[in-house]
Amino acid sequence: MRDTKESRLLLVLLIAVAFALITVDIRGGEDSPVDGARQAAAGVFGPIENGVSSAVDPVGNAISAVRASGDRHDRLAALEEENAALKAKLGSDDRGRSRLAQLEKTLKIAGQGQYGIKGAQVIAIGAAQGFSWTVTIDVGAHDGIKRDMTVLNGDGLVGRVTTVGPDSATVLLASDPDFTVGTRMESGDELGFASGQGDRPLRVELLNGKADVKKGDRLVTFGSQADKPFVPGVPVGVVSRVDPSGGDLTRTLYVTPYVGFTKLDVVGVVVQAPTKDPRDTVLPDKPTPTPRPTVTVTVTPSAQAPADGQPQPEQ
Repeated sequence: MRDTKESRLLLVLLIAVAFALITVDIRGGEDSPVDGARQAAAGVFGPIENGVSSAVDPVGNAISAVRASGDRHDRLAALEEENAALKAKLGSDDRGRSRLAQLEKTLKIAGQGQYGIKGAQVIAIGAAQGFSWTVTIDVGAHDGIKRDMTVLNGDGLVGRVTTVGPDSATVLLASDPDFTVGTRMESGDELGFASGQGDRPLRVELLNGKADVKKGDRLVTFGSQADKPFVPGVPVGVVSRVDPSGGDLTRTLYVTPYVGFTKLDVVGVVVQAPTKDPRDTVLPDKPTPTPRPTVTVTVTPSAQAPADGQPQPEQ
């Protein structure tokens, strides 16, 4: 339709009629004279509206679903963050419980040997390019730590303090090749010197080349003069191999240490030596051997045929 004067006049007229019908419909309420016409229109256009609505609803539902998905994603992310925080907390609690258990073992061994100790935590290991086996602990001169103090943990001998700073100290581990400690055999007076061999068992040279030693025997520290660098009675390890004496003046043993030097955490520095040698009292209890069941085999004699191989006559 072209935009003419007549068409504009017709549009204005139609708008005026529409406003008049709306006014009449509103004022008439339920008795509106146009109610019948509205119902007829609803009957004609209702199915079309339903079709359009059914066509549009999936789009609307999809939009709602996307919005709900975003909400669910946000809630899922929040839950994941909460779970991560909870796992971190549980992990921290596990580490705390582990350290508490280690501290309790260290305090137990200190009580058995009557050692006065200062608890510490390993905070660093020696330089990777170096050949020494050392760790750094978080106590130093401000805590009363001095050079040549014995270091132990809940399993046994860890090493000795070599360098002391204000708030930290360096410990030379018993596994270091430059480490040497005097030892004494359990339930005896056989003395020797244990030296570190890195990740291999300790090497012990007994002063008595004819000493009666066997696999499974245990050793403790003999102690040093004035208890420095070693106090007596600290568990060292278990004999894993004995070299033949061969008539030598000394006898060589190989000892598996009680301490795992690659997994140190909580340790104790002996700041006060015991008033007397605890000897073997600090050694752990020996495991109870598991009894082996005894099996008795009973042989039932079988019937023998006559010597000539003929069947026996019937009785």
